[in-house]
Amino acid sequence: MTRLTTDPTTWGALNAHDPTVVRGDDGSWYMFSTDAAVGIDEIPAGVHVRTSPDLVEWTFVGTALDGVPGPAAALTGARGLWAPEVVRWPTSGGARWHMYYSASTFGSRTSVIGLATAASPAGPWTDAGPVVTTTHAVDGHNAIDAAVVFDRAGRPWLTYGSFFGGIHILPLDARTGFAEKPGEVGTLIARRPASVDGAVEGAYIVYRPEEDRFVLFVSYDSLFDTYSVRVAAAAQVTGPYVDAQGRALTDVTDEDPDAVGTKILGGHRFAGGAAWIAPGHNSVFRDAGRLFVVHHVRRADDPARHEAQIRRVHVTASGWPLVSPHPFAGYDAERLDASEPVSGDWHVIRFDPAERGVVESVRLPIVAAAHTDGQALTTPLIVGTPDGDVVLDAVVFGAFDPVAQRAVPAFSGLDAEGVVWTGSKAVAA
Repeated sequence: MTRLTTDPTTWGALNAHDPTVVRGDDGSWYMFSTDAAVGIDEIPAGVHVRTSPDLVEWTFVGTALDGVPGPAAALTGARGLWAPEVVRWPTSGGARWHMYYSASTFGSRTSVIGLATAASPAGPWTDAGPVVTTTHAVDGHNAIDAAVVFDRAGRPWLTYGSFFGGIHILPLDARTGFAEKPGEVGTLIARRPASVDGAVEGAYIVYRPEEDRFVLFVSYDSLFDTYSVRVAAAAQVTGPYVDAQGRALTDVTDEDPDAVGTKILGGHRFAGGAAWIAPGHNSVFRDAGRLFVVHHVRRADDPARHEAQIRRVHVTASGWPLVSPHPFAGYDAERLDASEPVSGDWHVIRFDPAERGVVESVRLPIVAAAHTDGQALTTPLIVGTPDGDVVLDAVVFGAFDPVAQRAVPAFSGLDAEGVVWTGSKAVAA
């Protein structure tokens, strides 16, 4: 096992947990993440900040705040901050930046979502105080894991919550960034049954004008080993959010706790590559018209170690956002040398909603009428399995294969049961 250095400037994307990514007016990318690290004596506190010129190489530059702000520390006893959400905030005097951070302790509902503001993601950041608070002995919901979405009219909404009482959404005051009605819990938009300890958190909503609907990303199960990312969509920001099979994320049962929510990413391993577990707590961002998710993940052979990965998001013909099977390695790295047929042998992964472990890729034939030059292309795919052919509503695109060390065609798609398949075209030896 590799012991990580105590020098954070050498971490890169290692030790990033619950990440969010924004682009500043200076052209730099900024990643904000939980105060977390392994293998070091003292973890810097105050929201970890990294910068990158290209979304690939990241440099730790410090913390946004000088430790846990006093009011949040006094209420919760937290020694670090969790799951920051950073968003460009429109004002009459020009855009500013808001950071919503969480302060809590593991397993407790005595929690605070606080607000800090700055003129730039580079800071300096000034704490403005608590936005939502909960108390373990009183409240059934939990004030952590904040995210902000603007509705069609530009009204800001705060999504938050975790295990305990599920995911809620409430309106924010567009001028101050605080809750319109202090003390309001908001509308419940996602939950899990008691049989899995209500295990849902890390919610993030993005509005997609292309389909004129809101897409909710959430993480199911344990951040330590079984996280997976699920999606659902709604016509209104307050829901109801339904998965690809039309099932609402609030309509769950103890008998089948994994059925609801379209699983787009989970533990997996491609032949010859690393086994990744517990991908989750993602946020979503755009680079011009390109959509990305950033999430943390762990190595199956060293599960204490966590790091951030960024993946391209591609959308099927039916409007469902799915993620690349491979982490983003740069635009040039995913360009194919030449157009080629989609048909051929592929390394394929099926994200069974009930599977909490590592899914191994299987080499299977795929048939399609299309050719690909690496640009995203929606097309039906026919996957030949030992149990018969499976037809997918898929999108094919270029991606960098870390095993083959080259750009290859990749795909993600949905079958008739709403199960996501993803894969990477096999490279001839």
